[in-house]
Amino acid sequence: MADNVTWHHGEVAAADRTHRGATVWLTGLSGSGKSTLAMAVEQELFRRGYSVYVLDGDNVRQGLNANLGFSPEDRAENIRRIGEVAALFADAGLITITSFISPYRADRRRARAAAKDAFHEIYIHAELDTCERRDPKGLYKKARSGEIAEFTGVSAPYEAPDAAELTVDTDRLSVEESVARIIVYVEKNFVITRQMASGAPA
Repeated sequence: MADNVTWHHGEVAAADRTHRGATVWLTGLSGSGKSTLAMAVEQELFRRGYSVYVLDGDNVRQGLNANLGFSPEDRAENIRRIGEVAALFADAGLITITSFISPYRADRRRARAAAKDAFHEIYIHAELDTCERRDPKGLYKKARSGEIAEFTGVSAPYEAPDAAELTVDTDRLSVEESVARIIVYVEKNFVITRQMASGAPA
């Protein structure tokens, strides 16, 4: 932690916001469906009146984390930064959906510590062979040919959650069914308590 800095507390209480904020952390192998589900869940929650935003791994690496590679050290820093940003968003009353492989349990524990009880880990589960068959970005093919080093699931490990709040099995569930599972979880845990200024239904 930096020296000579002081946390300034805001004057808007959590109870004054439309709903409690949260870090909804989607983790899973490349090709498991994280980004697809994150964007679909964001759209549906927004339609239902939630304040919601997606932090996607590829998007964040084009800006905030553009200086990071894929070594274990850079992966750890990537997740540390995102965990802190997501925690700030949650404090602001947003449902922040993060879509990151985040392969190491220790890094996800650090993100959980940043958001405290606002952190909700959702394991987007798909077997490696399923993800390789999908291979939407052609990354597994490149990894198998040696073009990509330290690729999760091929030449770098993925440590599956041991106590996720929710597991969504995209091996057997459709996109629509998977989205529905996550929506049910969010609505159970985050009730809209105030009418939004835009007039969206509460």
